[in-house]
Amino acid sequence: MNAKNASHRVARIERNTAETKILVELDLDGGGRSQLATGVPFLDHMLDQVARHGMIDLTVEAKGDLHIDAHHTVEDIGITFGQALRQAVGDKAGLARYGHAYVPLDEALSRVVIDLSGRPGLEFHVDFSRAMIGTFDVDLAHEFFQGFVNHAFVTLHVENLRGDNAHHQAETVFKAFARALRVAVTRDERAGANIPSTKGTL
Repeated sequence: MNAKNASHRVARIERNTAETKILVELDLDGGGRSQLATGVPFLDHMLDQVARHGMIDLTVEAKGDLHIDAHHTVEDIGITFGQALRQAVGDKAGLARYGHAYVPLDEALSRVVIDLSGRPGLEFHVDFSRAMIGTFDVDLAHEFFQGFVNHAFVTLHVENLRGDNAHHQAETVFKAFARALRVAVTRDERAGANIPSTKGTL
């Protein structure tokens, strides 16, 4: 990841527990490149969508207790990604702050709305059509986003509006999340160095 350009908003977070060892590097002003080795193939696929559609350069390396299940690994990646985003956006001066996106994939359609509010909150409304996508437990999508919002300090509304194929449902959710995040972290030239809040802080 190229962090030499001082105008790039970058972060590197390592999180080590008895259950997982996670490294996340991100560049919010990147080109959508990813290097992913989570040990959870479907999550790698979803995080690649986040990088590509969010135009974020993203590196994630994880070693977790996958011999038990993927819960701790997926949740802790969400936590670490949230910490990295919070570090990268800093005081949020001059940012759009809000972002939303609708993304379709065949029969599936999802909507995600994000506010870099400084307050963690998640509304997650996805009724997956089945419990597993290959070896991936769909409940872990919620755990990823819950970990993310708790540590990014953002408000996030995630809704799958329709869909019959669980893979399509998940993919539209992650793509819409990426597109909404891309808008929210965009620099607003009209805002200058102002923090986008009447409170003067976020």
